[in-house]
Amino acid sequence: MPRRPRERNIGAYPSYWCFSATDAGESVGVQTLTLDEYEVLRLIDREGLTQEQCAERMGVSRTTVTAMYGSARGKVARLLVDGTKLVISGGRYRLPEDDEGLPRKGELTMRVAVTYDGEGGIWQHFGRTEMFKIYEVEDGQVTSSQVIGTNGYGHGALAGYLKQLGVDALICGGLSYGAQMAIAEAGIELYAGVQGSADEAAAALAAGRLAPNSEANCDHHGHGEGGCGHGEGGCCH
Repeated sequence: MPRRPRERNIGAYPSYWCFSATDAGESVGVQTLTLDEYEVLRLIDREGLTQEQCAERMGVSRTTVTAMYGSARGKVARLLVDGTKLVISGGRYRLPEDDEGLPRKGELTMRVAVTYDGEGGIWQHFGRTEMFKIYEVEDGQVTSSQVIGTNGYGHGALAGYLKQLGVDALICGGLSYGAQMAIAEAGIELYAGVQGSADEAAAALAAGRLAPNSEANCDHHGHGEGGCGHGEGGCCH
């Protein structure tokens, strides 16, 4: 039986997930840069690490880093030279562990995060939330809750933070296209465009009365979270 490929350590999800030439037509095609390839580019070309240092940080061999680095640079070159759209998605990776003191999640437990305004309500701008209220759900009911800070994470990094916390579902107000991509990559079910009481929304989700919604875009274009073509990732459709 072939050995299962090792997962590569990455520091966080990217803030920007999709890139394309503004004057390119639809016929130029789409290519995918995996999260582990992105991390190699970030560590070597942005942070200035050597390939040996990058390999140590990611927990892989230097030959693996060399192969990923060559693949990633080739994809960036095709974006710049040929205008081929570049989407970041997938790969074999793992994020740092960070449970913020949350209780161990049971096999039948659903963990729900709500962007929290500190006064009982749902904070309406995902990328600028300073805290989450985390709910444990079992048998259709909320069994416990806890408020935690975002530790200074913002925009794309928030999705990785929620994944580290073992969150299964997110309730929030508006969020940008880039944030939607990050939440989807994290495997978290999204309930966006929700207003009002955080506790009531969590109870409604637990009872099956809240429908998933992944397309509630932040309408504050050019401010904070960005929306379409600004700030956090743009639209890149």
